[in-house]
Amino acid sequence: MQMIKETEGGHTSGQALRFVLAEEEQIHMLHPQQIIAYRGASSNRSDRFMNIKGMYRKKKLIQADLRGPCEVVTALPVGYSMRSIMLSDDSDLLYDFRHLFFYTEGIRMQTRILKLKNMFITRDAIKVKFSGKGQIGILTEGQVCEIRLSPDEPLYVDAGSVIAYPENATLQLAVYGNHLASQHMSYQWQMTGHGSVLLQAGRQSHKLEQDLKDDGLVKRVLREVIPFGGIFIK
Repeated sequence: MQMIKETEGGHTSGQALRFVLAEEEQIHMLHPQQIIAYRGASSNRSDRFMNIKGMYRKKKLIQADLRGPCEVVTALPVGYSMRSIMLSDDSDLLYDFRHLFFYTEGIRMQTRILKLKNMFITRDAIKVKFSGKGQIGILTEGQVCEIRLSPDEPLYVDAGSVIAYPENATLQLAVYGNHLASQHMSYQWQMTGHGSVLLQAGRQSHKLEQDLKDDGLVKRVLREVIPFGGIFIK
């Protein structure tokens, strides 16, 4: 399967992705309403209802199954990007199913019920582990950043920016820095282990846009000095 990024933009435009499928190649699109152009035999597209697990995880009913030879153009929302990840049998990353945009034939999905401590940290009870040989597409806010973990030196990551992490990573809910830093930062995951964690870089853009607005010196100071000032002072 060949995938081509047609256009890219920030907040003024989205981006389009073109998928070129050869004979017998298959891809499963979980957001079929994002397909804006198709070239191929009509019979090579078959929409179907997701299973109960898929409906619950994606809050959607229908997925599109596409078979080559064909070309498909999909549109992504403004501010979002799509990261294609090649998988192998030894892949051990856990994902939030909501971020899944597509997967190719041959990919297996396994549900992982998190430990009680990790449920509290991640605010989620279930993650999905993908395995097999093929590709998955992950939809993210902004670009994706990949950072290697260490078994000895903790990595602190913004909790809302985490896309995927290794199944055997150790997680703790934490903050870092001095008192002022820890009082005003978002919740962090303190992570150790082997492998890499995937982060989406666009989660903090809304906060930065708010900071750059000309609201006056008093409001800006109060937001920074008063605990939870960013919530109460608009």
